[in-house]
Amino acid sequence: MIGRNQIRHALLACVTLSLSGLAAAAETRQPFTAKDLVTMKRVSDPQVSPDGRYVAFAVRATDLAANQGRSDIWLLDLTARNASPRQLTRDPANDSDPRWAPDSRTLWFLSARSGSSQIWRLSLNGGEAVQITDLPLEVGSLKPAPDGTRIAFSVEVFPDCKDLQCTKDKLTAREKDKATGQIYDQLFIRHWDTWRNGTHSNLFTTQLDADGRAGAAINVSGKVNADIPSKPFGGDAEYTWSRDSKRLVFSARLADRSEAWSTNFDLYDVAADGTGEPVNLTADNPAWDTQPVYLANGDLAWLAMERAGFEADRFHVVIRDSRTGKAHALTNDWDRSIGQLGVTADGRSLLATADDVGQVALFRIDPRSGARTQLVREGQVTGFSPGKDGTVISWASLGAPNDLYQVSEARVPQRLTNINADTLGARSMADYEQFNFAGWNDEQVHGYVMKPYNYQPGTKYPIAFIVHGGPQSSFANAWSWRWNPQVYAGHGYAVVFIDFHGSPGYGQAFTDSISGDWGGKPLVDLQRGLAAAVAKYDWLDGDRACSLGASYGGYMQNWIEGNWPERFRCIVNHDGIFDDRMMYYATEELWFTEWEHGGPQFERPEAYEKFNPVNHVTKWRTPMLVIHGGRDYRVPEGQGLATFTALQRRGIDSKLLFFPDENHWVLKPANSLLWHDTVLGWLDHYLQH
Repeated sequence: MIGRNQIRHALLACVTLSLSGLAAAAETRQPFTAKDLVTMKRVSDPQVSPDGRYVAFAVRATDLAANQGRSDIWLLDLTARNASPRQLTRDPANDSDPRWAPDSRTLWFLSARSGSSQIWRLSLNGGEAVQITDLPLEVGSLKPAPDGTRIAFSVEVFPDCKDLQCTKDKLTAREKDKATGQIYDQLFIRHWDTWRNGTHSNLFTTQLDADGRAGAAINVSGKVNADIPSKPFGGDAEYTWSRDSKRLVFSARLADRSEAWSTNFDLYDVAADGTGEPVNLTADNPAWDTQPVYLANGDLAWLAMERAGFEADRFHVVIRDSRTGKAHALTNDWDRSIGQLGVTADGRSLLATADDVGQVALFRIDPRSGARTQLVREGQVTGFSPGKDGTVISWASLGAPNDLYQVSEARVPQRLTNINADTLGARSMADYEQFNFAGWNDEQVHGYVMKPYNYQPGTKYPIAFIVHGGPQSSFANAWSWRWNPQVYAGHGYAVVFIDFHGSPGYGQAFTDSISGDWGGKPLVDLQRGLAAAVAKYDWLDGDRACSLGASYGGYMQNWIEGNWPERFRCIVNHDGIFDDRMMYYATEELWFTEWEHGGPQFERPEAYEKFNPVNHVTKWRTPMLVIHGGRDYRVPEGQGLATFTALQRRGIDSKLLFFPDENHWVLKPANSLLWHDTVLGWLDHYLQH
């Protein structure tokens, strides 16, 4: 095993050398801008071929004229010295989700080039891509069987339909109906950014014919009333094939009357040909079970939580013995919550990512003892795919977006791609540093600072103080495509961000500590963290600071407005909660707010009032920019409109930026540019004098 420092220096050296663009003198580099952020390519979903020779991956490019992103499939030969990645697909439609056949010469992928998302096949031996499914409905995800004879995929269907055409006909009839009213008799009625239409995502399989085309679609999950994968962000990690390609295991939460307040996902085992009944493997666990994977010996491993109703509980590994059928917890002694679970190429060990003290690290786990070996510590591992000569990871940091690297325990990491070399080589990326301080109750809390573009010793710089959302998330050593501190640094601001109580990666007790105390410990941490940063770094101008945040971070802006109003010259509040009691009755995922406040609002009204921003409006005085999306059903638009109304009625300098076509995030390129221009203009108005 190589040491942590070796890994750190190797990864950072790779980034530094590649981004320095040795041909360009440092003084000629320009600041990093919001346009750079919006237009840079995005690397994701690495998939190593079964023979270990290739890695296929997706690259998303931004078409500003079309105001959208477009994804293509790329390929890299891992065995060729100094090989460069090559683009495999160039169709104007989106091509994504590359998945290998056992021959390591054939790729299946999803493409919308036929007018809807279908499964296509591409041979590395040459020739054009071939469409292998022609379904009346769109394919949402796919996963080939290990032997390559079948493919599992997901499609949204009406539960009472016996075939795909039935669902298509019903949807077409609805479109032609002049009446637009919709009738609901249970939650969810809408989720994230979409109104429910009565369909569920079901898991299907298809047998491949002799010519490689898909046969009939067999619904293998339809007897379980659930979405597979889960909505809104589930994917093919939520289902897996058995090693012999005869069965599937999938994770599902029942879509019954308790769905909106339940986190009880169970694992179901089902025959790949659709015969028999799905068998619930985890009925004894009332909490979350997901990401099933098979080891080489046939044992099934997965991630499990223990506390029902808590979406930020610790995910730990459970192993089910293939011979006895008995399951046992493997990593209960490890005080980290696992994000992604996988298996090494030989099937003998597990791979896992986890937040770890301001990083997103990669570990190998022994399935017998549960012992962990840290493979990558620094930065952010956003995805991985095991190969015979090491694991290919997508890796990012506060200084650079995702690129691919190959890591193993025997040698230092190797950089494989440099997709944004031209842009980053011409930009001066800001330096950053992690620090710690005594937060609430004098417990150790961590944060980061970032220097501004063209930093000059002896000069003090205004501060962009960014508060993360979640709240059980982290502003780690990671790249963000929305709240990226490099944009603020490039605009001339110093940046400070704190992993306050509630953040993951510091032990589950630290994560748990925010529940029921939204305006308590976190506010103390933010207050002490900013004070500690200003005291430690003499280039921070504590008298010129603006606080910014979204979601829970937006809630915190409203809380700061009423409980720390004298500290900041301005505030930026994106999709923030204004009134906790109405938030409960208007949001969609009730399990979140019920856990955080100890139950439903009608049972625990005092808990919802304890840290409710609406109760402190009389103390508001700080100028605030309010931003909200019209398709945000997580924090509905009424929260943002109420915030702006309170500011206007109080006579406080304020602006409202409203996006009728955006959800909880701002995703369209033109809207993102407008967002950044408006936010940076707000900061400039109050901090640049």
